[in-house]
Amino acid sequence: MLLASQGTHPRPSEAIRLNQIGFYPGAPKAAFIVGDGGETFYVLTADQRDTAFTGRLRPARATSSSSDTTRAADFSALWTPGRYVVLVPGLGVSYPFEIRPRVHEELVRAALKAFYFQRASLALEPRYAGKWSRAAGHPDTRVLVHPSAASDGRPAGTVISSPGGWYDAGDYNKYIVNSGITVATLLSLYEDFPQYVRALRVDIPESGDAVPDLVHEALWNLRWMLTMQDPADGGVYHKLTEPRFEGFVSPAEARSPRYVVQKSTAATLDFAAVMAQGARVLRPFERRMPGLSDSALTAAVRAWNWARRHPDVFYDQARLNQQFEPHIETGTYGDGDVRDEFLWAATELGVTTRQDSFFTAVPLFPDSAAPLPSWRQVRTLAYYTLARFRAQLPGAVAGDRTRLERTLIRATDDLVQRASGTAYGTVMGGATADFVWGSNSVAANQGIALIVAYRLTGDRSYLRHALGNLDYILGRNATGYSFVTGFGARTPWHPHHRPSATDAIDAPVPGLLVGGPNPGRQDGCAYPDTAPDKAYVDDVCAYASNEVAINWNAPLVYLAAALEALQYEAGFSRGPR
Repeated sequence: MLLASQGTHPRPSEAIRLNQIGFYPGAPKAAFIVGDGGETFYVLTADQRDTAFTGRLRPARATSSSSDTTRAADFSALWTPGRYVVLVPGLGVSYPFEIRPRVHEELVRAALKAFYFQRASLALEPRYAGKWSRAAGHPDTRVLVHPSAASDGRPAGTVISSPGGWYDAGDYNKYIVNSGITVATLLSLYEDFPQYVRALRVDIPESGDAVPDLVHEALWNLRWMLTMQDPADGGVYHKLTEPRFEGFVSPAEARSPRYVVQKSTAATLDFAAVMAQGARVLRPFERRMPGLSDSALTAAVRAWNWARRHPDVFYDQARLNQQFEPHIETGTYGDGDVRDEFLWAATELGVTTRQDSFFTAVPLFPDSAAPLPSWRQVRTLAYYTLARFRAQLPGAVAGDRTRLERTLIRATDDLVQRASGTAYGTVMGGATADFVWGSNSVAANQGIALIVAYRLTGDRSYLRHALGNLDYILGRNATGYSFVTGFGARTPWHPHHRPSATDAIDAPVPGLLVGGPNPGRQDGCAYPDTAPDKAYVDDVCAYASNEVAINWNAPLVYLAAALEALQYEAGFSRGPR
């Protein structure tokens, strides 16, 4: 049947929402239709000459959590690799997509490579950065100790060296708290899928040796984190920052003075957790990096001991600015409840050292919840680690294995139960509360929770829902955007990202996940729609919905890479049975 042989080809319609990259042959495949159309849909070859599949649209879905009424076009039965579009008579065609094994492999590489583009203190050479090459910015070899961070050994104004690390987001500052969950998520991907990660090459300056590129990239930030620990007492500075956000200039043009600001309990515990995890990840590479694993573990223990002596040193920027000059106006990452940080640090140290004393230092299960991880709430990162090593836990916690598994699975089942009530059939959006600042990281972290549940149970339905959340990120959502720069037909071109906004290149740095719908709209920009699932605008001013951040990209890397690693085991990329 040659539907397109008569007349001109229909133009892509934004009323047809789907993963704009594509689908694994044996995986679920669906587009979601907004607006009136017929009862029948077609999947055509990308040239619109041949019909590969014909189906009936599902009944309309109207939900309280979305402003859209949708109808699903399910073409899961189409397994044949190729490039296609979905046609809905009366509406038009979708953006083109592929069906093939390894359909998300380039996304994984770009999302991980995005961390290279966030590197501070390094010139990005054309060989590795292509047209996004740039001069080095922020050497951070002459960083000032802010009065809030002064100590006997390092009085205010002391100059220290703290180079390297990643720019945190669209700005040029470096934050320990946000680095914690970011590095941990990347290292967890390696611990969960080592074979896949060892084969993952993204063409960075360190590529080509026996150390995986992902580990090398994490080390760029981990080594910087080590410089943020006060060698005199083990406490860790909360952040390295200019007093107020730098204007929209390139990294090399930034001239503001840089400070390390106040030690905090949250930063010190996040540091302890990540250094303990890093110590065990780095141990097999001892010959390549002599002593680094031991140094990381020593730093972790010293940080733990500092936090035990200072359990309530909270970062309160408003109060700090009442006492000290210069005032600090950059990202706060303040957290007044560090019970979860203590739990996470104790767990990582306990698993790495196999010392029961860490596991008994804090209550590992204060209640039956497993909150979705975020920079402010890291308890479930500890549970993921316990689940990863559940077969070899020491005596103090081995008896909690059943409770651990029940806790994680119950939390994930609560997510899954919401999916049937969403307009786009995804776990993401099952509650209005999903749409917060950085909502796309909520979708990605939900996906990680689903993958953990699959690995605990072998139930492939969890993987199908995880894949649905990746579909959400890549276009199956109420905005119709694929939220990853450079991936999809309708993708952000104006992220709140200083390097992209100042490099004279039209296209932004690729592989960056923008924040996503945020009805809070704290930036004050003009938004075309204020509904929770549509409160997004592709504008550089929109830092509340269109900024990028390392702690959003990391779960995207994990989610997409885990699905790539599991595609054959899950039956997504085998032929029809």
